[in-house]
Amino acid sequence: MFQVLTKEIGSFLNSLIAYIVISVFLTGMGLLMWVFPETNVLDYGFADMGTLFSLGPYVFMFLIPAITMKMFAEERKTGTIELLLTRPLTDFQLIGGKFIAAWLLVTFALIPTLFYYFSLYYLGNPVGNIDSAGIAGSYIGLILLGGAFTAMGIFSTAITENQIVAFIIGVFLCFIFYSGFNSLSAINVWGKASLWLEQVGILYHYNAISRGLIDSRDVVYFFSLISLMLLSTNLVLGSRKW
Repeated sequence: MFQVLTKEIGSFLNSLIAYIVISVFLTGMGLLMWVFPETNVLDYGFADMGTLFSLGPYVFMFLIPAITMKMFAEERKTGTIELLLTRPLTDFQLIGGKFIAAWLLVTFALIPTLFYYFSLYYLGNPVGNIDSAGIAGSYIGLILLGGAFTAMGIFSTAITENQIVAFIIGVFLCFIFYSGFNSLSAINVWGKASLWLEQVGILYHYNAISRGLIDSRDVVYFFSLISLMLLSTNLVLGSRKW
């Protein structure tokens, strides 16, 4: 798995994908937090990073499938997947290496946003007047969310050899799991089951972690969702229907 991990990271760094993804994410979030009048914190008047944590998932919803869309789709199309599957690696080691590489890239894209936190920390009146615990929880939630979206993107690219189709499926899955279940639960037909339906979605658990109180149930949810998607990918690879 380590060989696959280093190969994928090297592939990212030797192409424009990593740099474009990080640049687009940081530029978009920077404009939303500091420039655009309806969302920037300077006009809002409070040392708060809610813009990053509320709009970041929607940016990730498109950027992460763009990162993962070629991982298996391109190899299936070019036939190199057969070479990978004949190496002394289990399918899950292959999947795990690709998943961790993409997740690391997504996590790395968040590191420069710490500049936003330190800027708000010193802009606060008095200095340091900012909810650090809530922000730390929100970062953990965003990292876990990135892992879930990455796993969905890996699954999407395993079921088709067309990168565009993989991208569309990935975006669709991210949207359904992030806000789709929450929207469905708001329909007044489920009765007592509406809370259960809401808890199936990511948004419920992401909001809970963003409050700064890390509940093990929310963490278990994210890792369970990641495991489900990676196991589904493993089943697709295991079918060997290339």
